[in-house]
Amino acid sequence: MTCTRAAEPDDAAFRAQVGAFIDTWHDDAAHGRPAYFDKMAPDGVYIGTDKTEYWQREAFRVWAKPYFDKGSAWDFKAIKRNIYFSPDRQWVWWDEQLNTQMGICQASGVMRVGPEGMAIQHYQLSLTVPNGALDKVQTVINDSERSGL
Repeated sequence: MTCTRAAEPDDAAFRAQVGAFIDTWHDDAAHGRPAYFDKMAPDGVYIGTDKTEYWQREAFRVWAKPYFDKGSAWDFKAIKRNIYFSPDRQWVWWDEQLNTQMGICQASGVMRVGPEGMAIQHYQLSLTVPNGALDKVQTVINDSERSGL
């Protein structure tokens, strides 16, 4: 007698499922849907582009409420995304390049997959700064820190 377990989706199908989840998460923000926050784990973390932007989910929800109340918060569209996962598919991590209202950004995330479904555990958004502009950008950052901004 041969024992078999329930078939798991192949790697490509699983990556597509994860990609669709992330795309829907971004689309929820673009359309101000509260489901955006439900896709994050209760203790999930979002790190934005400003050095002060570090939130756990509920604090992030409070901060973002005025944007979501308008029916549109931010609009991120993936240009390129790489998805990786643990052999048991309980952990997923990804990096992505995004077209945003701030220009091209990069981000990375970690997702937990459990009986309740997928939940974003950690997400970090970064602005892209060309290496040739780094000295100018650092001057602006230093000036703003000296002036208290």
